[in-house]
Amino acid sequence: MTGKSKDTRPTWVDPDDAPELTEEMFEKGVWKIGDREVDRAEGQAAASAVRRGGRPRAESPKKPVNIRLDPDVLAHFKATGPGWQTRINDALRKAAKLPKAG
Repeated sequence: MTGKSKDTRPTWVDPDDAPELTEEMFEKGVWKIGDREVDRAEGQAAASAVRRGGRPRAESPKKPVNIRLDPDVLAHFKATGPGWQTRINDALRKAAKLPKAG
């Protein structure tokens, strides 16, 4: 009779078990831009200057708000298709006699 074989599955290592990176580790590291070695300050400056994807940030971004509208008013603007929130904003701007944004 044969005995039970030893479990050969690899043991799982929790990524949270990785050592915490220290300032000393970063001091010992080598910063590179492409194939060129750079000092830490230049590497950090280049890393922070990398543009992230997406839309550019607006100079005066719109603020999210909760507003209660009559059902027929909401239905009117939604019936005109996508962009209904912008059209409500434009109607409010016109009613308040504010100049066009942009």
